[in-house]
Amino acid sequence: MSWLHVTQGQAPLIVAFPHVGTVLADVGDHFRSTWLAQRDADWWIDELYAFAVELGATSIGTSISRSVIDVGRDPSGASLYPGQATTGLCPLTTFDGEPLYQAAGPDEAEIARRRESWFAPYHARLAAEIARLRADHPHVVVYDAHSIRSRIPYLFEGELPIFNIGTNNGATCDAELSRAVEAVCAGSGHTRVVNGRFKGGWTTRHYGRPQEGVHAIQMELAMRGYLDEPDAVDETNWPPAFDVARAAPLQSVLSDILKACLAFATS
Repeated sequence: MSWLHVTQGQAPLIVAFPHVGTVLADVGDHFRSTWLAQRDADWWIDELYAFAVELGATSIGTSISRSVIDVGRDPSGASLYPGQATTGLCPLTTFDGEPLYQAAGPDEAEIARRRESWFAPYHARLAAEIARLRADHPHVVVYDAHSIRSRIPYLFEGELPIFNIGTNNGATCDAELSRAVEAVCAGSGHTRVVNGRFKGGWTTRHYGRPQEGVHAIQMELAMRGYLDEPDAVDETNWPPAFDVARAAPLQSVLSDILKACLAFATS
């Protein structure tokens, strides 16, 4: 599966990248535009965490765009945030509420095909990597890595903090891990929140079973922390190129965060 990217490590840490993909597979012609269908990717987040393999972490990511199928959503199609604006398993709109498709979106049969083609293999491999590491370690941390534009009025009011930590209100990991991650964020001087607008997606909620030694935590980064966000996003300015020097200060904090995850898992 050329669209599924896994680097195996031996440390008790998995870093997941569910939304870095821009490949539209065999459904690209159905979207209103390629740019719209790719726009809401977690831009350069895999580049930002490239150092994770040096820490011995396992990484898993998909090249398939979240507009085709979002591997971070509930496979049943149930909303993770009832009553709030959000996008679904096979989104019909962008983060700004714009329609993605030229005509009708995928029907149930097509959604089932996409789920079988991409969602199921991604999660089968993620589950297998968790099982592999749990066989050698009493505790494993699943770190679900995300990023998003700092201001998206359709989804949330105002400007997001730089660090948005999600543990589904403490259900998906030991409180000690959440405190350790928040402490690093606090020490950075950047804004942060725990279980604010983003409480953890389906991956975090599904795999986070602290009583069984699997601790899942989501980190949703506001993109202004590592790139220059334009006031208005359009095809001429989005996405900005990844700038190593611009990203380096936040990368240093993220390195400390992953080291805190490892310290928790091995303590």
